[in-house]
Amino acid sequence: MEVGDYMETIEIAKKDEIVMKLVHYFVTEENYVPIIVNGVKNEVWLENSEGPYKIIRINSNYIHNNEQLNYDIFKTKNVMKQIRSKTLSLKMNSLNILLDVRKDVKLSDQKNVSVVKISSEKDLNNKLLNNLFPEMKDKILKVKDDKIDFLFSVSHDINEKTTKENKVYEDTFKPKKVRLTYILMAISIIAYVLSVFGRISESVDLNTMFGLHRSYVLGKGQWYRLITAGFLHVDVLHLFFNMYSLNILGSQLEQFLGKRKLAIIYFLSAVMASMFSITLNNTWSIGASGAIFGLFGSIIYFGYHYRLYFGQALRNQLIPVLFMNLLLGFMIPNIDVAAHLGGLFAGVLLTMAVGIDGKTKKRDHINGIVCYLLLVIFLLYLLLK
Repeated sequence: MEVGDYMETIEIAKKDEIVMKLVHYFVTEENYVPIIVNGVKNEVWLENSEGPYKIIRINSNYIHNNEQLNYDIFKTKNVMKQIRSKTLSLKMNSLNILLDVRKDVKLSDQKNVSVVKISSEKDLNNKLLNNLFPEMKDKILKVKDDKIDFLFSVSHDINEKTTKENKVYEDTFKPKKVRLTYILMAISIIAYVLSVFGRISESVDLNTMFGLHRSYVLGKGQWYRLITAGFLHVDVLHLFFNMYSLNILGSQLEQFLGKRKLAIIYFLSAVMASMFSITLNNTWSIGASGAIFGLFGSIIYFGYHYRLYFGQALRNQLIPVLFMNLLLGFMIPNIDVAAHLGGLFAGVLLTMAVGIDGKTKKRDHINGIVCYLLLVIFLLYLLLK
């Protein structure tokens, strides 16, 4: 038999054909991505945190009575619970698409789970689907009926979409040289050495010259202190702990986001941290911790968008460490908690503003910029009124 003769004998079961068309549409048109769910057969699970349904489940198993349907929904909710935990989602809804249901089985929605039956293309005339996915019916019906063309078309489109996403993922996570983080650390270390020599020789006090205090910023117009204070430290331990945190967080973000974005996040987080500090305090403040909390906010925002890849690390390591540091700030005297909170808020907003390749939409860029500027204006109003 020739290859061409063999190809012409290809037959696709109607149920499998519908599954492929549905997956093709949701992946290529609605930006859903397949997720692996262990222990299930004849099911496809798709995830999109910004879709009308965060989870879409396509189930081609036979549902022969209402008891089996209830068990099927129960199983769906259990898997959703696992996904919600992994993705740090407070609320999650799902669309449960059933392809093989006995006629007398009564379909009904349950809390957070919508159920529809699609056994043929005629079932695409569904009010719920048409409202949420108005282009779905036309897009699916336009898919070629020729079996060979259909197979190649679906495979090509999904592979093309997956290749683009994999390229973004590869570019984001591939190892890169870290430079800016080490430069920031070097500036802080040099500044500390100079401050020590200045105190020993009693020639100059860098902490007084460049440290943060409301009276110098507002009374004398020395706004540069909003940044310079972030490179000064009280003692070796203060310097060590901040540089240790900067090395870990900064080097990761520099690889994930790039040097330019890291620079924007670090310096503008330092500014916001200093503004929070002089708004809520009237004491001296120095240290890089405000900017470092900005990096905390940034990496948590980044991790949330890649939560399917390292959701466990985000939940079990980064967030607990962040809360522990915030808690210590409230418990230990002489720690500028206001600066920490300001830096944290800024880190989230600035990462939203500069964007995460392949993840951040235009409206997120705009929202991040607008929210950061509004916060700056509000703080300036409080300071200058």
